[in-house]
Amino acid sequence: MAKKIAGYVKLQVPAGAANPSPPIGPALGQRGLNIMEFCKAFNAKTAQLEKGTPIPVVITAYQDRSFTFEMRQPPVTFFLKKAANLKMGKKPASGSKTPGRGFVGQVTKAQVREIAEKKIVDLNCHTIESAMSMIEGSARAMGLQVVE
Repeated sequence: MAKKIAGYVKLQVPAGAANPSPPIGPALGQRGLNIMEFCKAFNAKTAQLEKGTPIPVVITAYQDRSFTFEMRQPPVTFFLKKAANLKMGKKPASGSKTPGRGFVGQVTKAQVREIAEKKIVDLNCHTIESAMSMIEGSARAMGLQVVE
């Protein structure tokens, strides 16, 4: 018989930097899951990725207090900031304060296509063109100019 699912926990954790401090500890602790076991497994799975890359993760908690987790691609905004060479780190650049009027950088259609090819598995679309359209909208909302 299949295990009974107790719930899901959605988090965004930096690659290779999972530790039991907030927000991971409290989120898993209230479900009664082994926090250190998750941290070790997550850090092992993300060891080959660039350290600090934000990774969305969905943790499935079962009633017997075991868990499984599924990692997704980093957020579109992360890829866009990287493509536009915006500041990354502890306090990343957030984009333009006046999107549509003030631009903080630019990305090319080729870069948008590359991002769309990476993200299409997580996006709610079926073609590369529709994924590109969604990503271009995100870029404009951040104050990035999309150029040919």
